[in-house]
Amino acid sequence: MAKIRVLIVDDHAVVRAGLRMLVEAQPDMAVVGEAGDGREAVRLAGEADPDVVTMDLTMPGPGGIKTLECLRRECPRSRVLVLTMHDDTAYLRAALAAGGSGYILKTAEETELLAAIRAVHRGHTFVDTHLTRGLVQTLLSPKAPDDTPDPKGPLSQREREVLQLLAEGHANRVIAERLFLSVKTIETYRTRIAEKLGLRTRADLVRYAIETGLLGSSPPAADEGRA
Repeated sequence: MAKIRVLIVDDHAVVRAGLRMLVEAQPDMAVVGEAGDGREAVRLAGEADPDVVTMDLTMPGPGGIKTLECLRRECPRSRVLVLTMHDDTAYLRAALAAGGSGYILKTAEETELLAAIRAVHRGHTFVDTHLTRGLVQTLLSPKAPDDTPDPKGPLSQREREVLQLLAEGHANRVIAERLFLSVKTIETYRTRIAEKLGLRTRADLVRYAIETGLLGSSPPAADEGRA
């Protein structure tokens, strides 16, 4: 019987090593490669042709959602299982909408992770049991026709860029490095964004980014002169 070929994508070497040991210990699975960022993941997937890609959402380089979209476009045969710490259904919805075949938390038991890999390999969609109830409630919640936020909204180009990186799960320090700004400036942008949108929590900001198409879209062009 052919083994399930797994590509492991995570920016933490310790996490990759642990996943490799777990997967390689299974008689029906084999690790065909490891990647530490989105670009490397797409390159290795094209070379190794994995059956399943286990992928974190927060990584250096392209965000997890954009990487997922690229994997599905460049390697349509490979099934992508998101393995992440993000337990908000907004991330789950974005991952599934981008073409993910499964979504499981890093806090899951090893047996559940292995079951998820096998399930997506068989062509099923797997969702972490801790998130299924929240997802169902979200899908069943009535939404008024005029509840969809304006994709342009009140934010400037730079604020949309900061919000997009924030929604992808990047810390303030990482966002500051990518935009060549100080952490203090990013904190100021974050406060200003929350005030303009009337949103308080990171989860609320993520949902706004998804509903307006920011999460998974191409980064806005840099414009240092606008705020």
